[in-house]
Amino acid sequence: MFTTWLTVLSICILGAMSPGPSLAVVLRHTLGGGRVHGCLAALAHGAGVGLYALLSISGLAVLITASPAVFRAFQWAGAAYLAWLGIRGLLAKAPQGEAPAAVARGSSAARDGFLIAFLNPKIAVFLIALFSQVIGSDTPWTARALYAGTAWLTDTAWYLLVAWLFSTPRWLDRLRRNAVWFERLFGLILLALAGRLVFQTLA
Repeated sequence: MFTTWLTVLSICILGAMSPGPSLAVVLRHTLGGGRVHGCLAALAHGAGVGLYALLSISGLAVLITASPAVFRAFQWAGAAYLAWLGIRGLLAKAPQGEAPAAVARGSSAARDGFLIAFLNPKIAVFLIALFSQVIGSDTPWTARALYAGTAWLTDTAWYLLVAWLFSTPRWLDRLRRNAVWFERLFGLILLALAGRLVFQTLA
């Protein structure tokens, strides 16, 4: 069981570290609101992954991937949300004061973190593919819960680390001097990711 858990842990670490919209969203809120808001986005993203992990070990997530209509609906919803975040980033303006900008971003950090995970059905596909290799009909629920918890905690820990590192005063002060340009860069990245997702959906 320990060897199997190490395999699950290793794959989850690689999956969490893969760059994508989740990283852009966590960095965006870290830059805009500091460590607290970056950590809120990270915790909420981990909650979204944890929810998919629980659904995967219980078999419910199979319904999402087995139904093309449901899967495509999640894809379109995810692409639309990415595009909305991207447009917001491209239209960002230099803040007139630090406090209003921080409050605005803090109110949406948890929402963006959770939805960027929940509206990504590929997370369900990834977890189902992973768990199908290590979970059988005779696997006890304690082991299943351990594997699901590993996926949740690994994702949460990685993005908390990202938020923590990029919110250190030396990094944050430098980044905030050009905050509006980073905001627009993140917006461009998110729009590109949304476009790629639409292209993959239509292909």
